[in-house]
Amino acid sequence: MLRIENLAKSFGPTQALRGLSLTVGRGELFAFLGPNGAGKTTTIRILNGLSRLDSGKAMIDGLDIGAKPLAVKRQCGLVAQHTNLDGELTVWENLDLHGRLYGLGRSERRRRAQEHLDYVEMADRAKSQVKTLSGGLKRRLMIARALMHGPNLLFLDEPTVGLDPAIRRRIWALIKKINQDGVTVFLTTHYIEEAEFLAFRVGFINEGRLVADGPPQAIMDDLGQWAVDTYGPGGHATSFFAERSDAGSFIQSQGLACSVRRVNLEDAFLSLTGRRLP
Repeated sequence: MLRIENLAKSFGPTQALRGLSLTVGRGELFAFLGPNGAGKTTTIRILNGLSRLDSGKAMIDGLDIGAKPLAVKRQCGLVAQHTNLDGELTVWENLDLHGRLYGLGRSERRRRAQEHLDYVEMADRAKSQVKTLSGGLKRRLMIARALMHGPNLLFLDEPTVGLDPAIRRRIWALIKKINQDGVTVFLTTHYIEEAEFLAFRVGFINEGRLVADGPPQAIMDDLGQWAVDTYGPGGHATSFFAERSDAGSFIQSQGLACSVRRVNLEDAFLSLTGRRLP
């Protein structure tokens, strides 16, 4: 569904992307992880035609984004990191406007608006002004709007940022449902547990380059199964072991406070980049 080859982008002297290459298969739920400034949002903006690439190539469903930008946009839906709904319009009017922009006829707009409000469980809020909605409802409406024109690929840029844990879990369930219904999902997130729960495959980006790519468990297995955190005068350190017995032997050999736990994706990211996710 998506292929990126040697993508490069600079803003003045700052190189946001430095030869980024990756692929996302049709029907995948792919999570793109990295710290602030790593290049995640720049990548999404380029893939959605909101920013021009300097060099390289990007293809969506076989279409070159540089040669056929309008055709590519029809294949994609975007839920931006920041809320960009029209607060003075109603929920229904926001969806209707999106349909008009994509050239949908009146009856088709009505059908799809009702279908997607049902899909995100917001049919009872159709006449509500957007400015009266909670953060979680606005996020669900942005997802419904992104689906209005029937995209094959949905970009979600930090879709649960700022939401409380209960609302976040509800959005996760909705994302799973969208993917199970056949839409390829490209997700960026700072929440490591979000990627572990949702994604078939994850990619780590750091300083504009892809530093790891694969199923979450495979990336974690490269480190080991068990992590030992050691706390002492020199600060905090983490060591990794394939077997718990090896972790136990290591703890006994230390004269410091230690704790043992399962390896997680944040361990993998820190090991690869030396930087923590926020």
